[in-house]
Amino acid sequence: MSPEPTAAVIERALVGMGVPVHRDGDDAFLVTLPGERRHRTLVWLIVGAHELLVESFVCRKPDENAEDVYRFLLQRNASLRTVAYALDAVGDIHLVGRLARSSVTPEEIDTILGVVLATSDADFNAILERGFASAIRREWAWRVSRGDSVKNLQAFRHLIGQ
Repeated sequence: MSPEPTAAVIERALVGMGVPVHRDGDDAFLVTLPGERRHRTLVWLIVGAHELLVESFVCRKPDENAEDVYRFLLQRNASLRTVAYALDAVGDIHLVGRLARSSVTPEEIDTILGVVLATSDADFNAILERGFASAIRREWAWRVSRGDSVKNLQAFRHLIGQ
């Protein structure tokens, strides 16, 4: 009996997890995971000839303090399992991982999606604080000047000095 095709293993795992999935062709899955700090995390699972590529956009290129942001990401890489932070050609931040097709199991899919979600969600505010502090301050001031809510900015209150 031949092994189950990798795409079938992934599909079975995702159905079992009950997460929203969009298929793009036979071998690409876009998974939507709910988060706490980030509203949602999108994760691509793409089956290649020899490996499964896992990729998730985390944040655009920092507006400021890029060196500090990238240092933080490199230090975080030392404690991550299966995925690591990477930059694309314009400096946007992604989590990327690769698994041998032979190691793809429903349990491993669950684990890697959990790592991507936990990492992206846990590090999101730290990335924003380092790379977008000025933009956060401007947004806070603009909302206050209009009488708009700053409820979803409360995690950054310490940057405002209030």
